[in-house]
Amino acid sequence: MRMTLGLLAVLLLTSTSFSYFKYERELQALTSTGQHYAVVDETIWQHAGPNLGDLRIFENQTEIPYVLTIESGESETEQKECRVLQPGTLDSKTQFLLDMSSLSEYDRVELKLKTKNFVARARVEGQDDAHGRKWTDLGTTTLYDLSNEKLGHNYVLQIPLTTYRFLRVTVDNLVKPSDIEGGTAGVKLEHKAVWRDTGAEVSQTQDGKDTVLTFPIPRNIPVERLVVTVDEPQQNFMRRMEIQNEKNEWLGAGEISRIHMQRNGQMIDTERMSIDLRGENQGTLKAIVHNEDDLPLRITSARLQQYERRFYFQADSGRKLTVYYGDSQLRAPVYDYAKLFQEDAKADQVQMEPEVVNAVYTGRPDDRPWSERHPAILWAAIVGAVLLLGGVALRSMKAATT
Repeated sequence: MRMTLGLLAVLLLTSTSFSYFKYERELQALTSTGQHYAVVDETIWQHAGPNLGDLRIFENQTEIPYVLTIESGESETEQKECRVLQPGTLDSKTQFLLDMSSLSEYDRVELKLKTKNFVARARVEGQDDAHGRKWTDLGTTTLYDLSNEKLGHNYVLQIPLTTYRFLRVTVDNLVKPSDIEGGTAGVKLEHKAVWRDTGAEVSQTQDGKDTVLTFPIPRNIPVERLVVTVDEPQQNFMRRMEIQNEKNEWLGAGEISRIHMQRNGQMIDTERMSIDLRGENQGTLKAIVHNEDDLPLRITSARLQQYERRFYFQADSGRKLTVYYGDSQLRAPVYDYAKLFQEDAKADQVQMEPEVVNAVYTGRPDDRPWSERHPAILWAAIVGAVLLLGGVALRSMKAATT
């Protein structure tokens, strides 16, 4: 997250500007020189300005540039079509080749299959020569479609990062050669997101067949995901969940599921227990689990989470820095440091001391026009002026008639 610098930020260069910040927190002494970061917690969220725009770091009178990041992770996948060659039957199993020559490297292939309601084992081998005899074993994947049970499907072949020009896939005969319609492949590069719990307490009620989870969301704290935990003995379920705010506006929807079963000698073991949130989610949040005609899920816990926010900065070992915030009129800064920022994987995390009220805090002077600061006096003056003018006019009218 990159921020913009307003004219008010210039005032921070004077000592009197510290009186505009209501809160401060010292950073623990730095033990190394280079890039450091601290994590934004609930205390800062609740007392800082909107979007943390008033956050500042100082060493005595010197402002320390920083960049605020959202650890949302990244995922990039370049998908390309791959041709299916020579589909047929060998030793009572379906076998076919995939032409991967259009990709420089890849680590997953998603098949396009026509068949439904099956569980089959797929073995994948790699080779640069489609007619070669020495194929390298790249592992096996369990493919399945559980449409009858409404438990979804998996058509993805997971393999190590590979550069082979051809793949040979051998599948149990529950998938016929005519069922293979094609495939897409790509390499997926992921930088995992960093999540932190917001600490919001949940209440759980039953509304007919639906389970309802209700959370109060503290002011100014963004939430981006809901995670639930279902009692371990409860297996093989897939339930739709909707999430709304207190105005019944839609914030997110999806399915939570746990599948742990054996079919045709193959084990299927998958789980999804989180729903992403979007939009404004201040006030009260309500998550509705639609159980339909099944028994309610035994939800043992539910948590609201947010992406971890960090502020990165550069400083030398032994420096004593202080974080200031609590000036809602201050706009966010723009630093060259943020424009040129590159995260160092070895950056040290710095802990913050407990929050204290800034001893010199006075707040900003009220720079509104006099009329806005004293509306009662203004209106009294206007009414008085009207009455005075009315009296003068009345006397003038009487004088004119005599």
